[in-house]
Amino acid sequence: MLSSEINALIDPEARQRQDCEWRYMIDRVEWEQYETLLARNGDNAAYRVTYLDGALEIMSPSRRHESRKTRIGNLLEIYFLEADINYFPFGSTTLRQEAERSGIEPDEAYCIGTDKEFPDLAIEVIITSGGLDKLEVYRRLNVREVWFWENDRFRLYSLPAATEQFSQTTGYEPITRSQILPHLDLELLAEYIRHPNSLIAGKEFRQRLRSGS
Repeated sequence: MLSSEINALIDPEARQRQDCEWRYMIDRVEWEQYETLLARNGDNAAYRVTYLDGALEIMSPSRRHESRKTRIGNLLEIYFLEADINYFPFGSTTLRQEAERSGIEPDEAYCIGTDKEFPDLAIEVIITSGGLDKLEVYRRLNVREVWFWENDRFRLYSLPAATEQFSQTTGYEPITRSQILPHLDLELLAEYIRHPNSLIAGKEFRQRLRSGS
């Protein structure tokens, strides 16, 4: 029932418009209802679902949102290859834990070095603000770093070591350089995320990485 109600609320014409993002919030949703919605949604990329303590957020990303998230993923994979970093992509795989009453579908996510149940890095593209506290969701899932791309720049957050090891309630701390990818020049990455041409961005980013400039 929940899935059909959501589908009825989505305007197909609005979803086709280039920069229209649609967000819907529902309270008092049981975990079983959330799981049912995920099962019915399957691999449908029309909307993303976040769950936190019985609150459900359904968001239909805009074309600009998807373009930015794809560009970030493409450039990061170029970096992983050039830097010889073993990585395991999650894409927008649903991450969830019933015991923590939390679930989310990141824009991009990766394990670094070894494959794990949950990613080391999650990336969120923010076009329209508001909605559930995604950092709290990621904290409960023990994701080491979260990057937000908003207003053409990155904001980075990292879990303190004690939180990673003992699952304390300490929240994320803002950082200026990635701790899991310490040699990545984020300003260089951001420069090519903003570049208007995807092909040129990828080629020039690779050249800059190889030249060390």
